[in-house]
Amino acid sequence: MKKVTKEVYLKWYEDMLFWRKFEDKLAAVYIQQKVRGFLHLYNGQEALLAGALHAMDLSKDRMITAYRNHVQPIGMGVDPKRVMAELYGKVTGTSQGMGGSMHIFSKEHRFYGGHGIVGGQIPLGAGLAFADKYFKRDAVTLCYMGDGAVRQGSLHESFNLAMLWQLPVVFICENNGYAMGTSVERTSYSTEIWKLGLGYEMPCGPVDGMDPVTVAEEMSKAIERARNGGGPTFLEMKTYRYRGHSMSDAQHYRTKDEVEEYKKIDPITQIKEVILEKKYASEEDIAAIDAAVKERVKECEEFAENSEYPPLDQMYDMVYEEEGYPFLAHKL
Repeated sequence: MKKVTKEVYLKWYEDMLFWRKFEDKLAAVYIQQKVRGFLHLYNGQEALLAGALHAMDLSKDRMITAYRNHVQPIGMGVDPKRVMAELYGKVTGTSQGMGGSMHIFSKEHRFYGGHGIVGGQIPLGAGLAFADKYFKRDAVTLCYMGDGAVRQGSLHESFNLAMLWQLPVVFICENNGYAMGTSVERTSYSTEIWKLGLGYEMPCGPVDGMDPVTVAEEMSKAIERARNGGGPTFLEMKTYRYRGHSMSDAQHYRTKDEVEEYKKIDPITQIKEVILEKKYASEEDIAAIDAAVKERVKECEEFAENSEYPPLDQMYDMVYEEEGYPFLAHKL
């Protein structure tokens, strides 16, 4: 694994704080009805992305995930202004305002969504890995899913084929304890999700998803195994989300005390404590990072606010290949 240096800790702190504040801003503008539809926020799960990015080769590796997908493309290199613009439905967004919250996508940065169908991304992740193996591209695909998605039959089909063909893919379950509002205990006799890999003799195991160092260590092993022809791995990242499943979630299924207890192991706070303890930065340095993050989020908001909505014709251009729209009775 690449060393976790002072610079890495400082980058983790700045990145994770930016992702948190980016999501907080989206929550605020959602209430103002500037962002519509569904909105699933990543607050609390930032260590999963920070650790994974440290282990990846961003020049060739790929990532695919479900609908909680705003900050992953930012980590992969997508301009956060364009991500926020997409959520606003603006033409400057990653999909020209036509994808929205659950469908962020960037082929250029090897981020393949953003999928609203629960578990729909699992066979697609295996397919990306199959293509890389077929064309000998030496790339690894990271395929994320929630703890609810592991109940989909497509997971078992994908696991079987991934092992049969020894595909260069790492399957990651982001187990934040709840599938929408249903706890893992209510959906499975065995609550140790990682054991699903055992039935396919797939390397698998649980990981502390609140610690980016641990995540980086385990992801590095899995990525190296995949890149060297050792096939897939299934990791259960045990994490927690501080906000509801989506903005419409009243969260009646858990107590405020439970949320506060998990906030004691907030990954951002953990990294900040290490930075100060090891004197990687002073309180003044931290304050400067905080101010810079706040300014970056403000720039994203202003960019989205000031961008134009897509023209009406764009909707038809993205649906119909033929000009003239032969399947429409009349053109608006």
